[in-house]
Amino acid sequence: MTTKIEDKHLNNKQEQCHSRTVSRIINSLETTEGGGFVVHRSFPTNALLDFDPFLLLDEMGPKYWKPGAAKGAPDHPHRGFETVTYMLEGKFEHKDSRGNSGKLGPGDVQWMTAGAGVIHSEMPEKDFMHRGGKLHAFQLWVNLPQRDKMIKPRYQDVPSAKIPLAQTEDGKVKVKVIAGEALGSSAVIDTRAPIFYLHFTLQPGSKLIQPIPKEYNTFAYVINGEGLFGPAEKQKIAKTGQMVVFDKEGEGVAFSVAATSTNKSALDMLLIGGVPLNEPVARYGPFVMNTNEEVLRAAKDYRNGKMGEITIQ
Repeated sequence: MTTKIEDKHLNNKQEQCHSRTVSRIINSLETTEGGGFVVHRSFPTNALLDFDPFLLLDEMGPKYWKPGAAKGAPDHPHRGFETVTYMLEGKFEHKDSRGNSGKLGPGDVQWMTAGAGVIHSEMPEKDFMHRGGKLHAFQLWVNLPQRDKMIKPRYQDVPSAKIPLAQTEDGKVKVKVIAGEALGSSAVIDTRAPIFYLHFTLQPGSKLIQPIPKEYNTFAYVINGEGLFGPAEKQKIAKTGQMVVFDKEGEGVAFSVAATSTNKSALDMLLIGGVPLNEPVARYGPFVMNTNEEVLRAAKDYRNGKMGEITIQ
């Protein structure tokens, strides 16, 4: 169901909202993960190690795979954080050491709380592997607070049809509300800490100021197109594959798309934010804890089989 917001109401709220300035724009870096699939990574990189409470953002593809060639991430462990997989195109299937399994198609989201530890597999769905096709997805890692590091693993598999959609009355701004709230719609996904994860699409000539609580760290990622970010007097341009980091002064973030004779493309972007944990981070690959000793314990538990194994065929 799509919620429409009256433009007059929206503009009144925008006028009252002082927007944050852009502190940095970071280019994503191409690298490989899992069984050899290409990702465009915004962080962690030499430019930005983490963005509390977030640990990683990877854009998988977009890439067209020939029949039989698609790659994924075979059996691997996780402990101490959450993985959020958002499929735009293609099909993946997951399995884990606790007997869970499922499939992700276009628009679907999986929010996995690894907690105390799980062995996980994320591979191209069998029919997609056989036929080939375009794969495009995102994976976000969300850190867990110390109190939740060792909780029982949990999955929230949410099909695209259940994720709320909203738009302005003129239809020029649309948003898919994966976590948090936007344009009068609230997400169905339950998060361990205050987080928002929004997928916006803006047509040329449109603009929006999304309200942001002052304590949130916030960034945007441009999936496709070109946008203007920040208040009018300090706008900065960001393009496909770039991450926009906002400072913390202000009650919202402003973004828009210029309407010119040469620009007829929409801006497709993610807007993500959360309350920082402000806790020490010790990480080694798929283990993210608060101390090095805890990381070593996680690695030992994995080697000793305490996280189980995937037995689902």
